[in-house]
Amino acid sequence: MKFDSTMYFITDSSYCGEEEFLRKIESALTGGVTLIQLREKNKSTKEYIELAAKVHEITKKYSVPLIIDDRVDVMLAVDAEGVHVGKEDMPVEMARKIIGKDKILGATTKTVEAAVLAYENGADYLGVGAIYPTTTKVKTILTSTKTLDEICKSVPIPINAIGGLNASNMDVLKGINIAGVCAVSAIMKSDNPSDAVRIIKEKFLSLQK
Repeated sequence: MKFDSTMYFITDSSYCGEEEFLRKIESALTGGVTLIQLREKNKSTKEYIELAAKVHEITKKYSVPLIIDDRVDVMLAVDAEGVHVGKEDMPVEMARKIIGKDKILGATTKTVEAAVLAYENGADYLGVGAIYPTTTKVKTILTSTKTLDEICKSVPIPINAIGGLNASNMDVLKGINIAGVCAVSAIMKSDNPSDAVRIIKEKFLSLQK
């Protein structure tokens, strides 16, 4: 499946109630999100599926692929466009066997060796970071821009930088051949997610010139 990871929005529902959460997602989509990941670490399987179905209804209106974090079963249950796996989740090779060749498969990597292995095992794109410390409730280990650059040069699939990124601190990415950036709190914490997305996206694109 073709996809564009230029502006990759990763959600965090811990910031707000469900109604506000869904409103923020739609607002972000109007701002130019090109890929969206639903990330829920603490919901039951039933709760995760129910929320994913609601989010998918919104993303389909904007023709933006929905990626489910961690859970291949949830992805299959709502027929989302893809799944993203980390180091402690299902192995990339196994996930690819289950979801088939037509779904998007992303993986988190922090070293060149892990990036090459993920690519060889079927990953369609990689998330690399954290570039900066984050405020999300996810364990983060910082990744240098030097390592990010080396990973970009080691595999032929899209690489996205992740970790505490916003429009004011992305200059460190200039000259590195990434496909896009991932943002969580810079969008989720904004009163106007649409504007936040637009500003981050414009800043990223300006670094590519």
